[in-house]
This record gives sequence, structure tokens and C-alpha cells, in this order.
Amino acid sequence: MKRKLFSPITLVTLLAALLVLANQTVFTVGQWEQALIIQLGQFRRTIDEPGLHWKIPFVQQLHKIERRILSSDSESSEYLTLDRKRVLVNHVTRWRISDPLQFYISVRDEVGARARLDDLVFSELRQEIASRDFGDIIAEQREPAMERVAGRTAEKAKQFGIHVVDVRIKRADLPSEVQASVFARMVAERERIAKRYRSEGAEESAKITAETDKEKTIILAKAYEESQRRRGEGDALATRVYGEATGKDPEFYGFIRSLEAYEKFLGDKSTILLSPDSRLLRHLTDSNAGK
Repeated sequence: MKRKLFSPITLVTLLAALLVLANQTVFTVGQWEQALIIQLGQFRRTIDEPGLHWKIPFVQQLHKIERRILSSDSESSEYLTLDRKRVLVNHVTRWRISDPLQFYISVRDEVGARARLDDLVFSELRQEIASRDFGDIIAEQREPAMERVAGRTAEKAKQFGIHVVDVRIKRADLPSEVQASVFARMVAERERIAKRYRSEGAEESAKITAETDKEKTIILAKAYEESQRRRGEGDALATRVYGEATGKDPEFYGFIRSLEAYEKFLGDKSTILLSPDSRLLRHLTDSNAGK
């Protein structure tokens, strides 16, 4: 009976060894990466082309390094402005690795790079903020100041194989113990402005009311004048009509006026004591009065 050349255990062991050997020999570099080959602590070569590559197994080590732009978001730190005001600033730094070998030698990895960059930005930012007033930092001088910080930081970061793309202030706040007093001053200022607006509104309202009352008085006076004029014209016309009517037939006019008077003061149960020769009753007692 023939013996088998390899037992199943041997085959599994051989395959595992081949896989380990292949893993130690062949590797891939993505388009977003670059790689360093280190042999026994010494630099051998840089790989910046994406694709499949090889190295000597167990002797050479692979260190992959990011090619993309990275960002470093710092914690808030307290700074002192030129006008002696404290401010909490949170900055963000955008950077990329420009020299992989220098980067590996000086800072090793991204954690070390972020620590070094934060130290550089803190130093430059402290110097820039100390030379400017608080209002300039949060207003029109903010962009030029950050451009200068980014430029000086980029120059110093070259020694670490890092290219600083940009540095920006993400947030600038007052310390918590200062915010309360600042907010109180802001509220007082807004209340003062609101009172001024209300006062100006009340003054304008009084002006409009006075002007309206004046116009109302003028309109009423003109209306009363017009009504009196028309009433006078009506009375004059009535007097003229009465005069003309009286001139044409005085007896008839007297008779009509007497009837109107009777209608006003004589009722159903009226009792009036008059002398027999009263002119008021002459049309009732004298049958020839209307002839």
C-alpha cells in the first residue's frame, strides 16, 4: 500500500505558510495612499504609485501614509487680546503629508503630526490674537489674521514633511464667567434702544394726533360756518316768501298763522281764559273776519 505524499495537516500548514509569505511579500497601495519601505530600521524606498507592489518578507516593513488632505480640530483654548479681553478660540487646521520620509522620521504618524501642528498653531494664534483687539478678531480683521497664522504655520511645518493648506477659527467665544456680564450689557443696550424707539414713536403719535385734531377742528368750523350761512340764506328766503305772501293777501296770511297757532296750543281738553275782544280768537268769534 502506497503512503500519501502529504497528509491533510501538512497541506493546511503549507497553505497557511504560503498565505503568510504572500501577505508579507505582496501588498497594494491605493490612490489615496503612499508607502514607505523600511528595512531593519533603515529607509529603502518610497512608493507613491497606486497598484500592486512587493517587499522582502519579514525583513522589510511597510508603512502606509495618507495622501489626502487631513483636518485637525482642536479643543477650545483661552487667549488674551490686545485690549486685555479673554477669548476662547477653537481652530481647525487642514493639512496633508508632502514628504513621507521626513514625516515618518519627525512625527511617525498622524497622532504625532496633529500634536505638533496644534502646538504650532497655538503659538502663532496666541501671537496674532495678542496683537489685535477683541472686535478685530471676531469682525473684519479675522480673515487676514488667519491667513498670516496659516502662512507662518506652513513655513514651520515643512520640517515635519507637512504642507499646511489652511487654518481657520471655527468658533470664538468669551469665557463663561464673562458671558453673563456681556449679555447683561447687551440686554441693557437693547432696552435703551427699545425705550428710545418707543419714545420716538410716542412723540410721532402725539404729532399725528395733534395734526388730526387740528384738521378736525378746522373741518368742523368750516362745516358750522357753511351750515350757518345756508341757514341764514334759508331764513332770508323764508322771510322773503312770507313777506311776498303777506303782501298779496294779508288777511289770508293772518288766518293761516292763527290756525297754526290754534293747532299748537289748543288740545282736546285745553281750557283757556281770554277776554272777548282778544285778537287771538277773532277768527273763531267774528264770522266776518275772513271776508
